[in-house]
Amino acid sequence: MLDKKPNILVIGDLMIDHYLWGKCDRISPEAPVQVVDVQREEYLMGGAGNVINNLLSLGANVGVCSVIGDDDNGEFIGQRIGQKGVRKEGLTIQKGRKTTKKSRIIALSQQIVRVDKEDKEDISKESQELILLRVKIILDFYDAVLLSDYAKGVLTPWLTKSIIELANSKQKPVLVDPKGSDYTKYTGATLITPNKKEASIASNIDISDDKELLKAGTLLKNNLNLRYALITLSEDGMAIFEEGMTKIPTVAREVYDVTGAGDTVLASLGFALSIGKDIFEAANFANSAAAVVVGKIGSATVSHEEIALYEHSLHKQSSSSKIKTIDEITSCLNAQDKKIVFTNGCFDILHTGHVKYLEEAKSYGDILVVGLNSNDSVKRLKGENRPINSLSDRATVLAGLESVDFVVEFSDDTPYKLIKKIVPDILVKGGDYEGKEVVGSDIAKETRLVEFVDGKSTTKIIQKAQQS
Repeated sequence: MLDKKPNILVIGDLMIDHYLWGKCDRISPEAPVQVVDVQREEYLMGGAGNVINNLLSLGANVGVCSVIGDDDNGEFIGQRIGQKGVRKEGLTIQKGRKTTKKSRIIALSQQIVRVDKEDKEDISKESQELILLRVKIILDFYDAVLLSDYAKGVLTPWLTKSIIELANSKQKPVLVDPKGSDYTKYTGATLITPNKKEASIASNIDISDDKELLKAGTLLKNNLNLRYALITLSEDGMAIFEEGMTKIPTVAREVYDVTGAGDTVLASLGFALSIGKDIFEAANFANSAAAVVVGKIGSATVSHEEIALYEHSLHKQSSSSKIKTIDEITSCLNAQDKKIVFTNGCFDILHTGHVKYLEEAKSYGDILVVGLNSNDSVKRLKGENRPINSLSDRATVLAGLESVDFVVEFSDDTPYKLIKKIVPDILVKGGDYEGKEVVGSDIAKETRLVEFVDGKSTTKIIQKAQQS
């Protein structure tokens, strides 16, 4: 859980992503085109709105500065932002302006056609000055500024430069998802996040190998006086440019739709940096987030739980990321559809018997969750001289085992409440429970007993240590 939610200001082009989902099984008799039988419609915030959605999904407090038209689409965006709890004192209505709406027709998980209704002219000088004034008033409240540029006229050269200059004067990081061929308006930003094609155009370098990639990234960083440059590389991950170039590979799930992946990268980078992560930690976090969203259709968001599951699938989890609260493990397990195995214990001094027991427990399913007795719970069960190791130490050592996917503390004498929350497919206990009632067996779909390794126990280890 977050100790403190970061406050992040998003400035850029708001729009509506309109999806028509249907099926297609015939060709029109009027023309050689597919006929889509629309079965449902969906209206989402797109553009900078998708950056906002991702930040909210990650748990940030979000504010927005942008311009919408005095039309139905603009009214929809204003209402939706309000419903999501986004601070919108920086939202400006410009009379006569058309609010962007992108309509996508999708059949059999494939986008067939997109229809855009939009106004790409620069917003008025009055609107630019009003946005800058509002940014000046509210900027102290925020930890970072994200500029989501879709080249729809909000982030004009004058306004963009003014915002970056203002943020720098207050030592607020500015992250930019850029557009266009001329990036000079982003000069002085903390970070930009173009994809490889965009970086090639902006640098005028054909990025065909790592040598050209290094040249392009270094050129953008130096020419724009950035602290970092970051170029996303689709299925190849991303490259960070600081003193030199660092590539971060990824292993994406099956790619269904890259719509909004750049929004997710911008949002997750901004989120991670705002909670104190360094650039490499933030980039790894953003890389995993992007890998998750490309496996979804449409402008998608990502949660911490989905990122944790993705990283677990790559065996990239740190031990600390496996240690969850009861609320966190519930959300995490609800985010996927796999066979859950649960067991519990004190695990005071981890030994061979424990390792073999946990390995066998994991073999029964896809995800092994270990309930770990709190310090007070261990004292009640084992006596005043136990535990030997603290809860934190015991949890960290358990989480370091490859067989263990998640560790969750419980403070009661039995894990019944925890089991009721998790509802595991398989409940595992030691062979000494043969013929006895196993707590939680009325909840789990199946209960299995695992024989302990002969002669291996924490009690015997302590006794041996005391005798030596």
